[in-house]
Amino acid sequence: MPKSKPSDTIHDLFATTRRPPELDPGVDFNGRFQGDVYEQLAALDYIYLDEMTAANVDDSYEMATRDPISLADFFEGMTQLAAIGVVEITDIVEAIHREILLRPLGRFNEGYLSRWSGGITGRIYGTIRGVMTLVGNNLASGLRLYNNVRNPKEVRRLPRSLRRLVNILNGVMGDHLVNQDNPLAIPMVLYGSNGYPQREALSGRVVVLCHGLGLSHLSWQASNIGNLGQQIVDNLPNTTVLYLNYNTGRRISINGRDLSKTLQDLVNNNPDISQIDLIGHSMGGLVARSSLFYGKEQGFSWMKRVGNLMTLGSPHQGASLERIGNFVQERISQLPFAGSLAKLGDLRSAGVIDLRHGSIRDADWQTLEGRNVLPADFRHPARLPLHVRTYLIAGTLVEGHYESKATSLLGDSLVTIESALGEHSGEHALAVPEGHKAVFYGVNHMNLMYSKRVTKQIITWLINNGQSDNSPGNDLLNSRINSYPSELNVVL
Repeated sequence: MPKSKPSDTIHDLFATTRRPPELDPGVDFNGRFQGDVYEQLAALDYIYLDEMTAANVDDSYEMATRDPISLADFFEGMTQLAAIGVVEITDIVEAIHREILLRPLGRFNEGYLSRWSGGITGRIYGTIRGVMTLVGNNLASGLRLYNNVRNPKEVRRLPRSLRRLVNILNGVMGDHLVNQDNPLAIPMVLYGSNGYPQREALSGRVVVLCHGLGLSHLSWQASNIGNLGQQIVDNLPNTTVLYLNYNTGRRISINGRDLSKTLQDLVNNNPDISQIDLIGHSMGGLVARSSLFYGKEQGFSWMKRVGNLMTLGSPHQGASLERIGNFVQERISQLPFAGSLAKLGDLRSAGVIDLRHGSIRDADWQTLEGRNVLPADFRHPARLPLHVRTYLIAGTLVEGHYESKATSLLGDSLVTIESALGEHSGEHALAVPEGHKAVFYGVNHMNLMYSKRVTKQIITWLINNGQSDNSPGNDLLNSRINSYPSELNVVL
């Protein structure tokens, strides 16, 4: 399928997207863009947009299934990253230099900018980039060759401190690492409780824990306060807990597709798995939702075994911090002489950009030029599978129940209560019963992973496994759960 032409604006997206007449002969798609936007979206059909852009997806599943990063990979990747970093900084410095020289002379226009690279100053910057790229690539290739020739009998694993550093780097610039084929790019791997990739045969019930931005599978066990995975094993003895590790800097939808394939491989290799439950913290909840969306679209059989989806502080309607960062970047780009500094904002990963509005589908970004996402009102909904029981958890820094807008906006310091509970006035609202929503007061974003109150509620839902939902006259489905620091749970 040929690649579709990128659209410059949202108007172009709707004006140029056409469904073949034979698929819908009763609709005239050649008319001008008019009327209500959501009516146009319904006419275009969401799934069709995903199919249209499927050929453009950065499907790096082959990269995602390679071996975990070794110590040799770390040194090779850091060498390459250092060189690329110099090149990126050189680009920014050159852009600022170019603007300072040309703008006062009234020559900061397309004509003079196109001739810049041929001038003396432009050639100097080009030489610096070329030399640094050559040196960096040669050093990285030399390290790789040396490691292959040495052929160690045992591959040395990264110590925990370096693994945390690598996960942070992937969160900040993970998509850049993939595009540059950097060994530091984290593959998608399911780990067992022993800290090693899952290889043993599995049966029965499986719970998959998905971490958030810049974290790793180790993050679930990083606190002495609580260990959700261990608590699940202790309370549900016949259940296996797996820890997902993935590159949080890649597009959420790409990670979602890869997780769907990873879970299908897990089921193919372990046909005795009876049920799969997904629990995601922050971005991990969005990746889990995306995997459900694409698992259904791909017709994978693992989808039929999913019982529960639980998200902890996941920005289903977007994260305020990313929206603020994007707003600041746009304002800086409009300032004379400082506009080139906006390039610094482009260094942040595509995964972070997807958090702006909680985008989990390819169609939210694939038709756009550059590293961007559609505006909030134009993103495409991803409805939850009807057979999956979904539970949404939100945290808030305040310790008491106050019906105020400030309390809701404050949220857990990173995600608002409404966003974490998937609440929206339009089609993006997640259809989840009120009894499947819980707000934990006095718990910040990170502590949602370790809070004893949160862990207790998750265990309760897992043990219940939807049984109370089928009880006649169950009014709890209509009542949201509110948990306070006093350990007293009150249903309001």
